[in-house]
Amino acid sequence: MKRNVLIIGAGGVAQVVAHKCAQNNDVLGDIHIASRTLFKCEAILDSVREKSALKLADGVLQAHRIDAMDSAAVARLIRDTGAGIVINVGSPFVNMTVLDACIETGAAYIDTAIHEEPDKICETPPWYANHEWKKRDICAERGVTAILGAGFDPGVVNAFARFAVDEFMDEVKSIDIVDVNAGSHGHYFATNFDPEINFREFTGTVYTWQGGKWQENRMFEVGRDWDLPVVGTRRAYLCGHDEIHSLAARYPDADVRFWMGFGDHYINVFTVLNNLGLLSEHPVTTAEGLEVVPLKVVKAVLPDPASLAPGYTGKTCIGDLVKGVKDGREVEVFVYNVADHEEAYAEIGSQGISFTAGVPAVAAALLIAEGPWDAKEMKNVEDLDPKPFFTVLDRIGLPTRVRDEQGDRAWNE
Repeated sequence: MKRNVLIIGAGGVAQVVAHKCAQNNDVLGDIHIASRTLFKCEAILDSVREKSALKLADGVLQAHRIDAMDSAAVARLIRDTGAGIVINVGSPFVNMTVLDACIETGAAYIDTAIHEEPDKICETPPWYANHEWKKRDICAERGVTAILGAGFDPGVVNAFARFAVDEFMDEVKSIDIVDVNAGSHGHYFATNFDPEINFREFTGTVYTWQGGKWQENRMFEVGRDWDLPVVGTRRAYLCGHDEIHSLAARYPDADVRFWMGFGDHYINVFTVLNNLGLLSEHPVTTAEGLEVVPLKVVKAVLPDPASLAPGYTGKTCIGDLVKGVKDGREVEVFVYNVADHEEAYAEIGSQGISFTAGVPAVAAALLIAEGPWDAKEMKNVEDLDPKPFFTVLDRIGLPTRVRDEQGDRAWNE
């Protein structure tokens, strides 16, 4: 059993991860959190203490300052803390340096999003093959468990797809992942994740896997209305996203698409910012001779996503509509979760988007610590048995449901 957890990052998702690790420290042991900004780490641990979240009250909570781009420094911290599991919820720019540190030390690695290079947006697909999958062989050689994309999307939605195909189909035809946030944060404009990372998702080519090949579209070019549980009918748009790139490899004969909900106001503001060049990752020089990156300036003036939690109302609905064939008959099933912003804030002081991203990473850590997901090699979530994952998620706050011609029910009914 692997014990002791090192959390990399100190944003809204890291807060969720810290709280949920604390609630399960009888299994996960000492809890350490590290980022470039020590005071943010300490504030997260203070929030854990204020909520009396530690299951074992005498458990270790410790903050550290680290530059996660320095792989050797991360490896030293892993050794110094005795961490057996590293949960990387820092910037996607640090994925590979943190992964390399885990490979060096033998610690298990978990992340929630694909690696990105700061100077590149929307690399050629399949994205995982550009960076993470190049380390599969060495992970297997050294027996290092690395679970990629263990957030919600990517992550839980990958497990939804695997479950739907395994349980309900002989052949899968299409996987449509739908992510709708029907909540309201009360600000004129804000992003639910790091604005820099959020905008980078939407300024590049929209890649989807259709007809056995990669298809290219523009952001907001293709939209449709979805009738979803709890949140009702919502407009969502075809987007490029991490999970398409691994699911397409596992299910090459199926169409794999990702849809995200946006309101007209978000689209209008995004379009203006983009058309003005304010979402560019390339430096510009001001009249005063200052070199700035427009995207980083926009990030600096927008609300910190972690600050949105108080007063955030409404719910999210994220799920997979999977279509296929069973016993010669066409079937479809929607596997999904609904999360509540106010409930997330009441429990751990976060908004629902951070909650849905952070809880699955802790579920993955528990499954590594207890054995079922301690694969001793690199895996995407759909490569692993989804049922233990759903069982833990049910227990720690993200229950899975199924809607099909038989009705709407819990996944294990």
